[in-house]
Amino acid sequence: MPLRIAFFGLPLAALLLAKDGHSIELCAVCRKDALGVRRARRVFGERVLVRPKVTDPALVDRVRRLAPDLVVSWFWTTRLPVRLVEAARLGGIGVHPSLLPRHRGPDPTTWAILSGDAVTGVSVHRIAEEYDTGAILEQEELAIDPRWTGWDLARALDRPSLRALRRTCMRFSRGETIAEIPQDEDLVTHAPALGEDEHAIRWSWPTDRVLRHIRALAPTPGAFTEIAGTLVTVLEARKAPRFPEALEPGEGYAEGGFAVIRTGDGAVILVRGEIDGAPAPAEALARLFLAPEPLLG
Repeated sequence: MPLRIAFFGLPLAALLLAKDGHSIELCAVCRKDALGVRRARRVFGERVLVRPKVTDPALVDRVRRLAPDLVVSWFWTTRLPVRLVEAARLGGIGVHPSLLPRHRGPDPTTWAILSGDAVTGVSVHRIAEEYDTGAILEQEELAIDPRWTGWDLARALDRPSLRALRRTCMRFSRGETIAEIPQDEDLVTHAPALGEDEHAIRWSWPTDRVLRHIRALAPTPGAFTEIAGTLVTVLEARKAPRFPEALEPGEGYAEGGFAVIRTGDGAVILVRGEIDGAPAPAEALARLFLAPEPLLG
């Protein structure tokens, strides 16, 4: 039997669940500019709410009156109160873009790259009192392409995330008993949002860490440094095959139209970036090293 769903998050998932035959009794959208909002309004009409306050007693009462079978969260950006989730006969589920309990928190794709993970994935989990702590209902793995940026990885996880969510909802609708596996607290890692100062490149790091840092933060907010008093966001870099051993970490030079910067154990070539917020190709970055000034940091 199709489910009656109270949905919270990005509307694409709600539209796909409706296509699967489920009834979307409420479609709470987390962003007014989200892809699919107009279509959701056409399909769901007054059932669409944009950025409602989930702690509002009136909203909780509305969900209770709807008496949905399931509360579904797909990239909702705030914690859903347990009393709202408990209004559904089957409780609530969410999808997290990591293989929980690894990378709990708001920025798992960034941390997957920062950590050098070869594999990540998505987890369908129970919505619990604390973020990302509920029992696991389903997971799907994804190999991380070593060329991917944080944005690339986030986009690559969209399809498996939707597949896993739709499969789980279909299993609930068929009345299947779904195994709920508690998360192993000994395996927990966290993925907090980085502060602005943490976006800075530390040139004392090993080369591999510098390159992961750049990829993880590209294209936004971007990993930054300072060259000759100029703020530079580095969007793409690669390992340098050679460099003067006399350079200290953070010192650099221009060669063959590229900027080369010493790291803790090697050097990197800057391929693409921004200078004071404006797009900058490799040649523009190299020109910053015409003055023999070391980088800061």
